[in-house]
Amino acid sequence: MSAFLDLLLPGQLSTVSSLLLVLFSFVTSAITAAVGLGGGVSLIAVMATLMPASALVPVHGVVQFGSNAGRALVQFRHIDRLIVLWFAIGAAFGAALGGAIAVELPDAVLKTGIGLFVLWVVWGKAPKLGKARKRAMAAAGFASTFLSMFFGAAGPIGGAVLATLGLPRHGFVANQAATALIMHIFKIIVFGLLGFAFAPWAGLIALMIASGFLGTLAGSHLLGKMDEKTFRIGFRWVMTALALNLLWQAGRSWFGT
Repeated sequence: MSAFLDLLLPGQLSTVSSLLLVLFSFVTSAITAAVGLGGGVSLIAVMATLMPASALVPVHGVVQFGSNAGRALVQFRHIDRLIVLWFAIGAAFGAALGGAIAVELPDAVLKTGIGLFVLWVVWGKAPKLGKARKRAMAAAGFASTFLSMFFGAAGPIGGAVLATLGLPRHGFVANQAATALIMHIFKIIVFGLLGFAFAPWAGLIALMIASGFLGTLAGSHLLGKMDEKTFRIGFRWVMTALALNLLWQAGRSWFGT
């Protein structure tokens, strides 16, 4: 069994770290299934503490591609093609520009950015965009995909714009999944063109996608029964602890301790 895991899992990580990532893929997918948002941000925060910075965002993008693809397929009939089209136009430019810059970021800068970004998502207030038209999704696509090239999970930006469009519940969930899927597709393409080697991480990615699917199923049955207010308070403080840990790690790198 140990030999099989050694072949399947990436050599850059210990077996324990890899299995922890598979477990957290399950947990964070359950979070998304239960409350609609938060799983991607949760996963990137955990991954940043266990993975090398150079592989963090590309691997996270493929795992989130698998997660969002499943939700988009299930809710396919509720997807608004015009919303997805405008988002995709902006996402293409955001991925190209962000990819050109992201590959140059050192580990300490990346962890500092992710830590601050997580704190903003958890404690910040979404901007009021008023009666935004569907064309505003192009700006959301650019901004969220550009930032996700650095921070991995920028879904709340697209979600903030979607929330202004007056979509019904199923439409919101479906279009959020579809736009996030587009965002991660462009990220994968750009990182591939930039030369990132996905093959050594393929086994871990497959396990994380599979466990994430199981987490989606479990989350709808288990976490959905939890008191929402209690869950959101606990989630906020756990995410804060993860973000502060990232900032602490970055501080050690900055000051050489």
